[in-house]
Amino acid sequence: MKILNKAHVPDKISVNHLEKIASKIFEVNRVTFSDDELPVEGTEHNRALYLTVKCEDFMVTRVLVDNGSSANIFPLSTLNKLKVDNDRIHRNNICVRGFDDGGKDSVGDIILELTIGPIEFTMEFQVLDVAVSYNLLLGRPWIHAAKAVPSKLHQMVKFEGDR
Repeated sequence: MKILNKAHVPDKISVNHLEKIASKIFEVNRVTFSDDELPVEGTEHNRALYLTVKCEDFMVTRVLVDNGSSANIFPLSTLNKLKVDNDRIHRNNICVRGFDDGGKDSVGDIILELTIGPIEFTMEFQVLDVAVSYNLLLGRPWIHAAKAVPSKLHQMVKFEGDR
């Protein structure tokens, strides 16, 4: 409120423009998108959501946000490009399955620091030796950690007739 009280606001500003300015001030700890960032087809598009994130000391583009994935996935090729020491990978016996019922054994898991917008995350990833179209995949573990989707919604469903 202190910032809003001291901010210079032009006399001829539209309510919409003032709302945009105020919302930017309150978005300091949020990653959000505005209508300006929509593709030409607007909200009717069905494109995947890609972000650019900072991982350790590197900027990583083509980071896919996938609410259908129960794991955060870090391709081994991306890990090698970032020069992350493979000794940080903890070997495990996890098999990651895709929608086609195919499976891929994990090389292991790794804990990495991510910065997305103004927010820092410490996330666990399954490292897979696969050829994919993304550099990094953020699944439901990250989505819930970021509170992009309330976890409670995925834990229960209440129907009208339930008591």
